[in-house]
Amino acid sequence: MATTITKVNVRDIRFPTSRSLDGSDAMNATSDYSATYVTLETDSPLTGHGLTFTIGRGNDLCVEAVKSLAKLFVIGRTLEDITANFGAYWHEVVAGDCQLRWVGPEKGVIHLATAAVINAIWDLWAKKEGKPVWKLLADMTPEEIVRCVDFTFLTDVLTPQEAIALLRRVAPGKAAREKEMLEQGFPGYTTAAGWLGYSEEKMRRLARAAVADGWTHLKQKVGADIEQDMRRARILREELGWDRKLMMDANQTWDVDQAVANMRKLAEFDPWWIEEPTSPDDILGHAEIRRRIHPIGVATGEHAHNRVMFKQFFQAGSLDFCQLDPARLGGLNEVLAVVLMAAKFGIPVCPHGGGVGLCQYSQNIVLFDYIAVSASLDKRVLEYVDHLHENFVEPIVIKRGRYMPPKLPGYSVTMKEDSLDRFEYPNGKEWSN
Repeated sequence: MATTITKVNVRDIRFPTSRSLDGSDAMNATSDYSATYVTLETDSPLTGHGLTFTIGRGNDLCVEAVKSLAKLFVIGRTLEDITANFGAYWHEVVAGDCQLRWVGPEKGVIHLATAAVINAIWDLWAKKEGKPVWKLLADMTPEEIVRCVDFTFLTDVLTPQEAIALLRRVAPGKAAREKEMLEQGFPGYTTAAGWLGYSEEKMRRLARAAVADGWTHLKQKVGADIEQDMRRARILREELGWDRKLMMDANQTWDVDQAVANMRKLAEFDPWWIEEPTSPDDILGHAEIRRRIHPIGVATGEHAHNRVMFKQFFQAGSLDFCQLDPARLGGLNEVLAVVLMAAKFGIPVCPHGGGVGLCQYSQNIVLFDYIAVSASLDKRVLEYVDHLHENFVEPIVIKRGRYMPPKLPGYSVTMKEDSLDRFEYPNGKEWSN
């Protein structure tokens, strides 16, 4: 029986994380982690939930963009019509109305809103199938996965036929890899100790706790002051030792030459990667930095607008780690396109986590990537930030630094009603008080 989407509700949800400096880095000192939260109502008991992530002001703009998309492309459509050729539907959403496309195209507020809507549809689909999204994807045939992808602007690098062949090559081991993930979980890394606004004493205490909890990878925010960065890196190495991985994240603050100079100073602490060392749009700048600081890796992508930008990052040899963001790209369909290109270029996918719901989303992405696409855990880790998960119906489960696969049907971002009511802006209890 067909499931018709009858209504789209969207709410402005904001968490006052700036009060405790959670999420603080060199570029974003006072973030209020926020979600444009979408609920799809249907003519059945099923609902679909999706969100996009912002850091406070501007979340209201995403809310209005969702309303525009909903009127044109969502309300009145059936789930079965959408998913029968999901790639074509995704193209319709991002290119079907030239006036909305103009305020992108495929970037910025309109694309963030697209992610919230598209991911809500995936959540609805997975709930109807009775599976978490990672399992829904892992159970698809290569042809079914490829039918979810819009290959517009990508065929000079990856064709649908190549993508099908890539997926077929690893299909025989899918069942064994799925069993492995259910038993052992997916490796993660923690940013919980490394926020720039935390005192050095708090950073040391949290790093020590992370080691005790079994984390083998930890990320440090850098970029405010190089001497401070070095001092804090020294503290972290004292706590981590030299067998564990230390990653660094400059959050876009440096020019190219400055990034090279600073990383040559920080090299004594053996960083595994430097994340967003310069402007997130500077594809050639990242390539230059990567060439000059080798063997330190370059990680980027959380602010890469779309699949075309990732295509050029891969083509230019600009990154060692692909940090796609599940809510900045235009939803899971575009994520699939990037994951497939990354597999062709041999670049490990290590999605952006943290924020509101990004880890919830990304656990599904990495599980699918390992089980059905890359078939490799080499250099693959998923970011973990320990705040705000309590607001979700099925919060993330971490065991000794590894993500355990979610079990409930959907895309793992259904939030608790009392959290939505409490943190809705500006009239929720947290804000009205």
